[in-house]
Amino acid sequence: MKAPERSIELTQVTEWEDGSVRSLQDFLAAEEPLEIRVGGLPLTVTMRTPGHDLELAAGFLLTEGIILSQDQVSSLRAATTENGTKSNRVEIELQGTDFDPAQLQRNFFAPSSCGVCGKASINAVRVRGLRQPDREFRLDPEILCRLPEALRSEQAVFSRTGGLHAAALFDATGKLIALREDIGRHNAVDKIAGWALLNGQLPLSRHVMLVSGRGGFEIAQKALAMGVPILASISAPSSLAVKLARELGLTLVGFLRGRRFIVYSCEFRCLPT
Repeated sequence: MKAPERSIELTQVTEWEDGSVRSLQDFLAAEEPLEIRVGGLPLTVTMRTPGHDLELAAGFLLTEGIILSQDQVSSLRAATTENGTKSNRVEIELQGTDFDPAQLQRNFFAPSSCGVCGKASINAVRVRGLRQPDREFRLDPEILCRLPEALRSEQAVFSRTGGLHAAALFDATGKLIALREDIGRHNAVDKIAGWALLNGQLPLSRHVMLVSGRGGFEIAQKALAMGVPILASISAPSSLAVKLARELGLTLVGFLRGRRFIVYSCEFRCLPT
């Protein structure tokens, strides 16, 4: 998988190894702010790794409950500078939605490591009316165990920098459908959401999503917004993510490593009964 433009930066570093010192070049995962504007007004600024910015913006609107479908986006474009190069801003126009950016603009700064971003409890998600994912979807545990290696092998930026999170979407056979990387795990998930929205793939009711790192509350609610029935993570989920998954019927898997994983909710989708 090819790394997106501007996602990697080169820098000079000094390495110490077993008493020897040397100067060399190293790759860094790029981190830049992205401003998302709706109706000409700033909605939010998030720190992200450049690449798939339109997907990130569209996915953010979807997973935050601002839009429900692609047809509510009348225009979506990356703004450019005076000399024609891409800027760190995405402009969006909406239609067929009650969202009023003048009244509801949040103007919050979302660092790449942000967690809940202002949501205090599961009540904030319940009010949005998210539906329980498809109860008929099933995934063989043997296939589930193969997903981390498939994700890792396709992480183009991580393989060169070692500094990015990833979110990957698979079908029931374990086939990789889409993968996105970002310095923020929530941004990687939003890029997947934006890909699905802009390509008419929602809801993702016959897919499993795997995220690197931990499975926090915000990741779980974004998975539910996309209709994903199984969310798996390489590391541990948070307590609030588990509570949300159990209440809204999401299969939540943690510590997916090698031939071991732990199911925290709705195990019927991935374990024999």
